[in-house]
Amino acid sequence: MNFALSADQAMIRDAAQSFLADVSGSPAVRAAAANEAGFDAGVWRSIGSELGWCGLPLAEEHGGLGLGAVELVLVLEQMGRHLLCAPYFSTVCLAANLLAQIGNLQARRRFLLGIAEGKLCATAPLDSSIDDWSDAAVQLRAHRAGDAWVLSGLCPRLPDAVAADWLLFFAQVDGEQAPALFAVPRAAAGLKIETLQGWDATRRFSSATLKAVTLPSENRIDDPLQLEQGLPRAAALARLAIAAEQLGGAQQCLDLTVAYTATRRQFGRAIASFQAVKHRCAEMMVRIEAARSAVYGAAAVAAGKSSTDALVLECAAARILASDTYFFCAQEAIQLHGGVGFTWEYDPQLYFKRAQASSHWLGGADALRERIAQALIA
Repeated sequence: MNFALSADQAMIRDAAQSFLADVSGSPAVRAAAANEAGFDAGVWRSIGSELGWCGLPLAEEHGGLGLGAVELVLVLEQMGRHLLCAPYFSTVCLAANLLAQIGNLQARRRFLLGIAEGKLCATAPLDSSIDDWSDAAVQLRAHRAGDAWVLSGLCPRLPDAVAADWLLFFAQVDGEQAPALFAVPRAAAGLKIETLQGWDATRRFSSATLKAVTLPSENRIDDPLQLEQGLPRAAALARLAIAAEQLGGAQQCLDLTVAYTATRRQFGRAIASFQAVKHRCAEMMVRIEAARSAVYGAAAVAAGKSSTDALVLECAAARILASDTYFFCAQEAIQLHGGVGFTWEYDPQLYFKRAQASSHWLGGADALRERIAQALIA
């Protein structure tokens, strides 16, 4: 198989690298993290309305560009590399992904065009469960009240909820085994959103409490016929998106370390010339290249007509390798920066916190390894 990028794909990668280097450098990331919304609204408008990145993976019939997982991974890798503060992951990789995989036709027509055009922000639970949002559904209940639905309960972890126009919630419906998916406007009566103080300052999380939130019947947006295959595919694609961000972050940890050790002098010469430092940087590079192969291999599987089982396993493997690599490289970057590595003035601590936080999203590495092992022996 030929995994070389096409000319168009290389152009997408280079454009993403150039744009994000301009708008998401270290000062911009720190300013966005300190912003009440957690991101720069002007940068977000450029991403959605001018660059069209929100429509990258969406079908042309919904206003998207109709591109595949490889193109999305190219952009996400650069976003992770530059720690972009924006509701892109929550809107495109969670909400739009769920709508595309399990949303009914009416819901896809209602929401995906706005997302593709960058006019609509949305979010969905970023669960730590390996079981594809089942934990998110258990904590919310929904019941019929005439022609309406009434939702009550707690959703403990929503990324970028303060920026979202719509929040997608899984809830358990009496008499139904599978979770149901509902769209709730941010201004809904009975919905309370509270910002959480997290380890990673570059991505905002909130909890949502719903007290008898009443919704019209059309706000139940799942297609029950798609749930069995659609939920695992949506979770796999979300894990692939996380892995792509982690890959970009790991690469930046190496680049920051090489740049710093080339200028930091000890005993009359740059510490980059010390063999021990070279070995540690080389180990970072080897791990990054292995993770890159896994991530882009999984993206190629996602872009093809693969079975759900194959996609789940490939994306799980990519996520494990990318997560472990990111944490290793962030840790090494701090060590090789010496005493300043974890100070606020230097960037490695930002990547270390993102690496640690993202390692738990949609299942940790141990749970994913267990899933792969069970599949191999089945």
